[in-house]
Amino acid sequence: MGKRTGNGLKIAVIGGGSSYTPEIVEGIINRYERLPVRELWLVDIEAGRRKLEVVGELAKRMVAQAGLPIDVRLTLDRRSAIEGADFVTTQIRVGLLEARKWDEHIPNRHGVIGQETTGPGGMMKALRTIPVLLDICRDIGELAPDAWLLNFTNPAGMVTEAITRHSRVKSIGLCNAPIGLQKWLSRKYGAPADRIYAEFVGLNHLHWVTRIEVEGEDKLAELLDRREEYVGKNVPMTEWDPEFLRGFGGLPSYYLKYYYLTDAMLAEQLESLKTHGTRAEVVKRVEDELFELYRNPELKEKPKQLEQRGGAYYSEAAVNLMDSLHNDNRDIQTLNVPNGRILEFLPEDAAIEVNCVVTGKGPIPLPVSKVPEQAKGLIAAVKTYERLTIEAALSGDRGIALQAMASHPLVPSVSKAKVLLDEMLEQNKPYLPAFFRS
Repeated sequence: MGKRTGNGLKIAVIGGGSSYTPEIVEGIINRYERLPVRELWLVDIEAGRRKLEVVGELAKRMVAQAGLPIDVRLTLDRRSAIEGADFVTTQIRVGLLEARKWDEHIPNRHGVIGQETTGPGGMMKALRTIPVLLDICRDIGELAPDAWLLNFTNPAGMVTEAITRHSRVKSIGLCNAPIGLQKWLSRKYGAPADRIYAEFVGLNHLHWVTRIEVEGEDKLAELLDRREEYVGKNVPMTEWDPEFLRGFGGLPSYYLKYYYLTDAMLAEQLESLKTHGTRAEVVKRVEDELFELYRNPELKEKPKQLEQRGGAYYSEAAVNLMDSLHNDNRDIQTLNVPNGRILEFLPEDAAIEVNCVVTGKGPIPLPVSKVPEQAKGLIAAVKTYERLTIEAALSGDRGIALQAMASHPLVPSVSKAKVLLDEMLEQNKPYLPAFFRS
């Protein structure tokens, strides 16, 4: 693939100053035989310069420790990082954790779920992020037209859909939840990952697992009966009702708790707000500790503490995907891709999260064997909200933004939607100039 195959690959990581970067560096080192990276460019913005330097120096120490000829470059010049790249990954947070704090706090103040990718908070993150990523895509289209863009930036489904509908860049969205579930099943049953099949149906942060086979044996009923679950570090444990789960016939993503156990989750958020602050403030403390560790010149590997962040395994997912695209592996991975005709009740250009066979030409989404009838309504409602949000992000139209906010299942009324929209747009004014044109 690409024109660099003869002399190694160029990878650009946008948001290279992220605390997650050591994970992707570790993944690239471990996979070097199959993914011969020659240049790894870590790029950030002026506000992230200090973090980029700290993480970048750790990345250089990790590569030196591994004894590999990978040239690690740090830059604030996005265009030179992208130019001629084979892969571009994005892990950006427009507005940093400070913006996320308000995404969580303002809805909570009004008795609504405050979460960084779900509900009103997710909507604000999308409005801030989509224009920036489309801008990055313009650079890729000009400077690296053959590159694959692997997007981790949340809300990953919405961002990926905006890119595939409004740019020509070859883009795939990723989330760490599916690989996390696979690893959890692998540990639980003592079976290698390639002997486990889990079928994902739905959208990013809104999926069900409707088939789980381990060494060819169906394990779904057993898992539903025990109410055992794989939970991300960023979503608290709250018990599902066993009768409800059995009747549903699918293992729900932990994000679905916000929809089905809303009262319990909101109570938990409000309690946590009093004791620990918002999740953004908790993450900020974890991140500060990580950067303290990263500064230590003796540290030459990814520290264990990184797994305390909600995004554990995300880089393994990224490097798996690069490996499969580069080597035409034709293995199965769970990705965010255009729907086509997989879910017949959604538009063909809607991004969905399903299993795909990954070839050198890109992912081919696999048909799903069953979609629970009662999941369809929620998937369709959230997709409607997502498409309206993408339209609002591109147009800066408050009327469309209000329709998006009011159509989200977690927003209880139009009056509440109006109040939330006004307060949250005002809070995000520096990042959303399109909504403030006179």
